[in-house]
Amino acid sequence: MAEIAALVGDPARANILSTLFDGRALTATELSYAARVTPQTASGHLAKMTQAGLLTVLKQGRHRYYRLATPLVAQMLESIMAVAASAPPRYRPRTAQEDRLRVARTCYDHFAGKLGVSIADALCERKHVILSDDGGEVTEAGLAFLKELGATFPAQTRRPFCKHCLDWTERRFHLSGVVGAAITSRCFDLGWVRRERNPRALQITPKGQEGFRRSFGFSI
Repeated sequence: MAEIAALVGDPARANILSTLFDGRALTATELSYAARVTPQTASGHLAKMTQAGLLTVLKQGRHRYYRLATPLVAQMLESIMAVAASAPPRYRPRTAQEDRLRVARTCYDHFAGKLGVSIADALCERKHVILSDDGGEVTEAGLAFLKELGATFPAQTRRPFCKHCLDWTERRFHLSGVVGAAITSRCFDLGWVRRERNPRALQITPKGQEGFRRSFGFSI
């Protein structure tokens, strides 16, 4: 735990991990810009995090791309943010970008922020999903709803089917696991959300406003 905490606690490495939070794979050069360090320094950070299992490397030709190793890494980062958010407040005016992240963002490959929590609340209220401290369960009615929505699931995966993450801005649960990823992927396919310049921040389109109201019963 101390080793992982030390890796995440370095500001440059924290910036790298935050940049990869949306599930993308980026080059060392791109991540050096995000971390505001030289490419040589970024390479050292990337090597340490890869060796510790926080990152994985994808090779395509002569290029090497880095991404979060598993969804567990994203869940750990979200939990750290939740703890940090509950610390004694320090005055710093919120930026417009931070406000957009609070409304709708991605946490690895699933929705977070007010959008993610609203989806989880709607599914729980309708008894489509049952959440507990240990995780979540999708009911038969929930499976029928997701099928009607057009969400699809991988035939084989070791990933938990239905889990929850504590949302660091809303302080309540949003859905993760296979179900959370499937809902997010489907909403992108339907054109209900699109990425902003900051890839983690999402914009809910007019089509999405109508879709979420019609399918989930909420408006943001």
